[in-house]
Amino acid sequence: MAGAVVRTPELTIGALGVLVTAAFAWVPSLWYDEAATVTSAQRTWAQLWAELHNVDAVHGLYYSLMHVWFWLVGYTPFTLRFPSALAVGVAAGLVVALGRRLGGRRLGITAGLVFLALPRVQWAGSEGRPYATITTLAVCLTLVGLTAVRRTRTGRSLHWWLAYGALALVAVTFNVYLSLAVVAHAVTLLWTIAVRRLEVRRATVHRTPTLPGAPLVTGGVLLRWAVASAIAAVAVSPVVVTIASQSKQVSWIAGIGERTGAQVFATAWFGAVDVYAAVAWTLMVLGVVVVLVEAHRRSPSVRALVRAQAVRVAVPLVVIPTAALVLATAMGKHLYSPKYATLSLPFVALLIALALTLIRPKALLAGAVAVVLVLSVPTAIAVKEPLAKQDSTWARAASIIETERSANRVDADEGVVFGSVYGHPGTTADIIRVSYPEAFAGMTDLGVRKVGAETGVLWNQTGDLATTIPSRLDDIDTVWFVGGTVKARNIEPETASVLAEHGFTAKEHWTTGTVVITEFVRR
Repeated sequence: MAGAVVRTPELTIGALGVLVTAAFAWVPSLWYDEAATVTSAQRTWAQLWAELHNVDAVHGLYYSLMHVWFWLVGYTPFTLRFPSALAVGVAAGLVVALGRRLGGRRLGITAGLVFLALPRVQWAGSEGRPYATITTLAVCLTLVGLTAVRRTRTGRSLHWWLAYGALALVAVTFNVYLSLAVVAHAVTLLWTIAVRRLEVRRATVHRTPTLPGAPLVTGGVLLRWAVASAIAAVAVSPVVVTIASQSKQVSWIAGIGERTGAQVFATAWFGAVDVYAAVAWTLMVLGVVVVLVEAHRRSPSVRALVRAQAVRVAVPLVVIPTAALVLATAMGKHLYSPKYATLSLPFVALLIALALTLIRPKALLAGAVAVVLVLSVPTAIAVKEPLAKQDSTWARAASIIETERSANRVDADEGVVFGSVYGHPGTTADIIRVSYPEAFAGMTDLGVRKVGAETGVLWNQTGDLATTIPSRLDDIDTVWFVGGTVKARNIEPETASVLAEHGFTAKEHWTTGTVVITEFVRR
């Protein structure tokens, strides 16, 4: 087994990533954002197209891919989250490949394992949202760009630059924030050119020989990057314009405040685990400082120079996305949320690995990596607990309804009225039915006025209960009310009043977390 890890570390660590993040991914209850994926991906192509013209264009490509996935395998909480686990596995393998390219096998394997240990990677890999795939695209785009740069020296780079431009187009279409990775690549190129010029100047002053061979990055490389990026930018601009027109949907993002520092320091990459964050930041800073000091000695080793290039690749991809989003937020465009910094996760792992691989001998390095993995265990377990997703208890609510229905009635005619969801007063608890449809199978929605899939919006809208409920009761003998607790708009009293007028009385009531359920039966 140890030999297999050495021979094929990308495949081995990638497979480990899929296994770890997919295990028990079905356990946590779904939450609001994941339900948006479910409802969008299960619509027809025409309905999805209409929705994206009104909302969530930023996730359009992801929803389209999930639509095909659900068509192939069907929807369950596990099939919703498995693509993210697969993306984490692919990203882990690519991180190993990037580390090997920039610093050798030891750095690659260490970076891949550190990547899997990051708390935010564990979260992304069990989330039915696009964040895991964003990390995959970020590291893949970086690898392709690095290959294009190196092939430019041999004169065989055209197809690699075409691949870079095409991948940049796909990446930004998938998530517009990946444009910041392209910008970070430009900073890496400029930094590398500046370092080379500094070396030449220092060699001239001190009359020492410069490094042999052609410079890694030249003006020609920068020009090729600019052309590929510009073509991608022009091609993707209609998507970006549409996304910008829907900026109201991020109005929930707060401005710069007391929490921002903690979000950047601990939440974005380290799952709000302060101790883990402190250790990780210390290692990142230590790795960068030591590597750059070694590279700027009078006669640096080849290893030191190669590892310095790893710093020049990783640091811009760690710093620029967060800095740009925080700056935009400070200027009044509220764009920064910790989850939007996931594109930097592979490069955070690379910087941590640079510090860890300073350790000698191999046995001590293995021990240090083992400690990092052990520190990640509590978070890896926490993200798989039933209430891991914002304390959502939707799965419990659905289980209560499904259990009661199966125990008390056979082929009964039942209806349901959906109240508002806790924390989302404009959204009805039909979102729970979307997430767990088996529990509500065969029920008639007595309150719905507009169906989201038919009107190009995410969620159904409830109408005038005094009108809609009586017109749909027919032979219904049991009505379920499902809604949210205090902070939600409470329509349960109105529902009970209308049902009472037609001979219904409350039989039983449940509260689970922020979800309230009442069963009404005809007298």
